[in-house]
Amino acid sequence: MIIVTKLLGKDIMGMALFPFILVKEAYLKTNKRIINHEKIHLRQQIEMLIIPFYIWYGSEFLFRWLKTKNKDMAYRSISFEREAYANEYNLNYLKNRKFWSFLKYL
Repeated sequence: MIIVTKLLGKDIMGMALFPFILVKEAYLKTNKRIINHEKIHLRQQIEMLIIPFYIWYGSEFLFRWLKTKNKDMAYRSISFEREAYANEYNLNYLKNRKFWSFLKYL
């Protein structure tokens, strides 16, 4: 289910929060790239049994932020994000994606 909410940060267009996809504006509900990106995150969350996903995500972000001293660089370096950004234009990616594929992006 896709939910439109203004509660996302100023630079955040979409977010996967299992089992929902949140988008900032109604028109983004039809943006195939953003929706595919967030669906990749939903698959990652399911694979990791949801709560461990958020712990890993937060830990990886913190580690990379402390290392780089740059929040944007830390965010873009998270393995989950790297997988989603690398495949967001491939609308068939989830049909062929192997289990825990994000590990290739560590």
